[in-house]
Amino acid sequence: MIRRALLASAALPALAGCAGLGEWAYRLRQFNGHVELLNRARPVDAWLADPATPEVTRQALQLALRLRAFAVRELALPDNASYQRYAALPPEAQGQVVWNVVATPAASLRPRSWCAPVMGCVAYRGHHERRRAVDQADALRAEGWDVHLYGVPAYSTLGWSNALGGDPLLSSFVHWREDDLARLLFHEMAHQRAYAPDDTGFNESYATAVERLGVAAWQRAQGRSSEATPEDAAREQRRERWRALALAARADLAALYAQAPPDWAARKRQRFQQLHDELAALAARDAGYSGYLAWARQANNAHLALLSAYQSQVPAFEALFHRLGGRWPDFHAEVARLAALPSSQRSF
Repeated sequence: MIRRALLASAALPALAGCAGLGEWAYRLRQFNGHVELLNRARPVDAWLADPATPEVTRQALQLALRLRAFAVRELALPDNASYQRYAALPPEAQGQVVWNVVATPAASLRPRSWCAPVMGCVAYRGHHERRRAVDQADALRAEGWDVHLYGVPAYSTLGWSNALGGDPLLSSFVHWREDDLARLLFHEMAHQRAYAPDDTGFNESYATAVERLGVAAWQRAQGRSSEATPEDAAREQRRERWRALALAARADLAALYAQAPPDWAARKRQRFQQLHDELAALAARDAGYSGYLAWARQANNAHLALLSAYQSQVPAFEALFHRLGGRWPDFHAEVARLAALPSSQRSF
């Protein structure tokens, strides 16, 4: 078992030298939270050999190992310690391993950044403890920020924890549908292949492009046509329709904030109400949109900023992949080259 106290004490000099006491305490909590997660993890082979492992979990872990092997072999993603161990989260985790906070000004779609070693500057603040995320979200709202608080089932340490056992498979996602599990693994493994320490939109759009292209490759390798089942096709159509409506609202609001008219706040409320009404009309005809309607009831600038970070550059990355002949090593190498450039020089 990894000794949390020993590892934490080794991290103290670096943390204390670059941050105030509050920031140091946050980083130490995050470090300890990850070590606690690693302490829960056991090698997948041990879970498979354990007769007490439920059959549904056994099958899910076997699939995860096949997906990981495919990602390494066919998608040129890293072959390291990550995703070869499994941790079952406690029930109180509610299917989430981290809680993130995104915040934007009331009249801007540019998210606030938080900076830290390894990760660089990112457009969210993660917490292993939900109550701390709630407290921060409440404090930011009181200051006038638009805030989005949400749980995530997985995160990447960008490979820095491979010496400690790597990022583990988790019960928060391992039982997902096959293609959804593939998307998540390919996405998180991509973060270990190329990463710009100052550009959340670049990083998340790249990983989203890898997951989309990777899942299509996985489907072909399994002898499945790219044509989805009617249920899968309907689910994807809903997702694309939601994205289109949300990004259209974002474009309208960006124009509004740039103009800064005196009645911008009222017009902002009207545009979010329009987005809600558009999704409500879809949900009235198709109950599959109900989840998006729940999202729209709370949507604000921070919600749209997060969506944009994951989607805005995906077409450009997909186009780059195809320009390079669909050669995964060349694609990752070019993205890594771009990631090393100053953000103002990233053009593709």
